[in-house]
Amino acid sequence: MIDKGRHRRDVPLARAAGLALGALADAVLGDPHRGHPVAAFGSVAAALERRWWADRRGPGVAYAAVLVGGAVGVGVLAERARHPAARTLLTAAATWTVLGGTSLAAEGTAMAASLQAGDVDAVRARLPHLCGRDPSALDPDGLARAALESIAENTADAVVAPLVWGAVAGIPGLLGHRAVNTLDAMVGHRSARYERFGWASARADDVAGVVPARVSALVTAACAPLVGGRPSDAWRAWRRDAPAHPSPNAGPVEASFAGALGLRLGGRTVYPYGVQDRPVLGDGRTPEVADLPRAVRLSRAVGLATALIAVGVSAWGPRSR
Repeated sequence: MIDKGRHRRDVPLARAAGLALGALADAVLGDPHRGHPVAAFGSVAAALERRWWADRRGPGVAYAAVLVGGAVGVGVLAERARHPAARTLLTAAATWTVLGGTSLAAEGTAMAASLQAGDVDAVRARLPHLCGRDPSALDPDGLARAALESIAENTADAVVAPLVWGAVAGIPGLLGHRAVNTLDAMVGHRSARYERFGWASARADDVAGVVPARVSALVTAACAPLVGGRPSDAWRAWRRDAPAHPSPNAGPVEASFAGALGLRLGGRTVYPYGVQDRPVLGDGRTPEVADLPRAVRLSRAVGLATALIAVGVSAWGPRSR
């Protein structure tokens, strides 16, 4: 006979332990080298897009609903595991699957090393791993700025947001957020093909990222002294400059990074589908190649701090009665 009271008490502890183990696995092992579940999800999404694409919002809404709903459904089934050890291991596996902190840091470190060695072509080849910008016309400092801004945004998307959603919604939150974020990366562009079809995916990602982006900005401000910055500078850049950014979530994250690192981000940004003139974020100098390792250290610090917060929230949050 199952002790329902004990089951309810065990759920927060199993979730907290699973988040901790999953974060540790990402820190030690990085992404799975073969058979990555996110890559498998992307393959399914690409196949479904080929069948369902139309230059209308309706099919795009159905596309996003089916794929995100399927990911959340898998999470709900996993969350129903009765044994605490099973729930812990399933949460750990899901957390490891969706976190991208170590891979993000590795990309930033590799790009910094190539830039310092003068191998601009190698950096141009790697930049699409981080973002969708056109690297062909960027000089070394422009590549450093693009990489730094992408590290900031991806720290929120691939590290902070999964941990926040995992803390508040367990495995369904982990898998659901990763599905939304993946679809936004695939079809959420403001291009001729995806302006309408990708509308639902882009808006869902905006909604899912509202709270994590602000958490990321707050934690970034708190971690500023670790990279020689001041929390007040990060806070000021966030509150003053972020509202002018075209993205409601990238703005707070990039602005807080700019303030924490003592840099000035933003400006002309070239994508394959067009050019954007981004607002200026921060008061400092423009980024240089030497700033990339600092951004990586800040990203790692933000990820570690958020993991500790997420584990604490999960372990000590409200329990079902």
